[in-house]
Amino acid sequence: MSLPEAITYALVQRNGGLTTDQIAEQINRNHWHVRKDGNLVTSAQVYATIMRYPQQFCKAEGRIMLLM
Repeated sequence: MSLPEAITYALVQRNGGLTTDQIAEQINRNHWHVRKDGNLVTSAQVYATIMRYPQQFCKAEGRIMLLM
């Protein structure tokens, strides 16, 4: 699963938004996305991804939410 898909899945699981740390933790715990180098997904990667897809994600009050 791609990182944007994994972020979307994490946010769908929890209505109300999550922090980038919480999203990264869920992705790593459930192995929804595996990096090519085998390292864990970081909150910085999650943040960079959500900023790359402003039509899909928004950041408000310190939480990441899906735009529907």
